[in-house]
Amino acid sequence: MPGKKDPGPSVKDDELYEALRRDGASKEKAARIANTDRETAGKRGGKSAPYEEWTKDDLYERAQEIDIEGRSDMSKDELIDALRNH
Repeated sequence: MPGKKDPGPSVKDDELYEALRRDGASKEKAARIANTDRETAGKRGGKSAPYEEWTKDDLYERAQEIDIEGRSDMSKDELIDALRNH
């Protein structure tokens, strides 16, 4: 297909990756989703409490782990939003 960019050999599902990028996902997020094994993903997930049940300190620590900028000035709701949209 003309004009299509190759995301590289580390992306398992090129079509999904490209669709996510068109929808505004970051390169990192699109690659992470495109590389997810759908057979086991549902079995692995869902063990953590929803972010609304986390303390602000716990949310801050998680934001720090994934290097979300501006986290020190964020409210609890802003941290939740930033974590969900990372």
